[in-house]
Amino acid sequence: MNYKKSIGIAGNSGGKTRSDCQVTIEPADSGGIVIDLKSKVKVLYGTDIIKQIHEILGFYSFVHAKVTLIDSGALSWVIAARIEAAVRELIDTEKTYLLPRNAKVIQPTVMDRRRFSRLYLPGNSPSLMINAFLHGPDGLILDLEDSVPPDKKPEARVLVRNALRALDFGNAERMIRINQLPAGLEDLNWLIPHGVNLVLLPKCESAGQVLSITGRIEEIKQGEAIDVPVWIMPIIESAKGVVKAYEIASASQNVVALAIGLEDYTADLGVRRTGEAAESLYARSVLVNAAKAAGIQAIDSVFSDVDDMEGLRNTVKRSRAMGFDGMGCIHPRQIPVIHENYTPDAEEIDKAKKIVIAFMEAQQKGLGVVALGSKMIDPPVVKRARKTIAQAIELSIIENNWYETRSL
Repeated sequence: MNYKKSIGIAGNSGGKTRSDCQVTIEPADSGGIVIDLKSKVKVLYGTDIIKQIHEILGFYSFVHAKVTLIDSGALSWVIAARIEAAVRELIDTEKTYLLPRNAKVIQPTVMDRRRFSRLYLPGNSPSLMINAFLHGPDGLILDLEDSVPPDKKPEARVLVRNALRALDFGNAERMIRINQLPAGLEDLNWLIPHGVNLVLLPKCESAGQVLSITGRIEEIKQGEAIDVPVWIMPIIESAKGVVKAYEIASASQNVVALAIGLEDYTADLGVRRTGEAAESLYARSVLVNAAKAAGIQAIDSVFSDVDDMEGLRNTVKRSRAMGFDGMGCIHPRQIPVIHENYTPDAEEIDKAKKIVIAFMEAQQKGLGVVALGSKMIDPPVVKRARKTIAQAIELSIIENNWYETRSL
């Protein structure tokens, strides 16, 4: 066997590392597979871990090697990812070692589903992924881009692939953020076959980039016989991207939302990001307008101060008032504040009910014009009211049969 290096290393150890492991593989000329397992749970699980090491190395035709595994409470899918990544440091191979998929059926998601919150999870940190669904985000993003150092990206691909197959995402949409193109195309090859609902395309600046990943996704779906939609959320992060916002938003039927990333956008402008956000008002307004013109959702940037809940609350209120449908978050504690302030309040719901009632009554009477009091109601107003009602029903604020049980 031809080796690219004398030693392969993957994973993390030491410090505050949890639910992870570090694997070191040193090929040898003789002696078989020698395993040095360092784990606090060696007495309970050591036999299983050693068996797993032998199985994976055998799968890749390793006969002689010294393996050191420093375990910090890693689950089997994490251990498998780390061993495979270390193997790939040593050899070129087309083989992928796949554990059985989680028995839970992966549900497709609809184009206009609620996306109030999406939680970013670093793609090389399994401890943050394992129970993330319990925090109740609308989407969970396994991130391969900014949160992963360049030298860790190859092993993060393996870990994220295994996470997609092993983890329970609850009711959260299964999202991935790929790397900036062209590297992101290879990310798609690794991940699309394993249950992805939505792909975030970072630093998007043209419709061509959207079409590029749309084409690659369709190729993969055909090859893997995948018949559920894989949606796309381009992220605008530059002045050029803002200029091209509508072109990007309308590039493909798979685009369901347009997001903005303000850290990179303000850096591109050469200005500081502030709490008042005056420096990004133009860009955010353009993005909302482009998204609405294309009939898709507008998603705001993350709020970076995880300790400032009041600042987050005010930001969400301004965001919603501008027309955004949701925003990103970088810590679970931000989710309740985001949900609370994107949720329609009682006054909005009451107004929406009146609009829908007026519309339904006009239809029943065969009227071509809908009025509420002295005001005419246009179709976009009815559409927005229906959306508010749908959200209120989904969030269990009102009953599904509210119209039939309304006071006459």
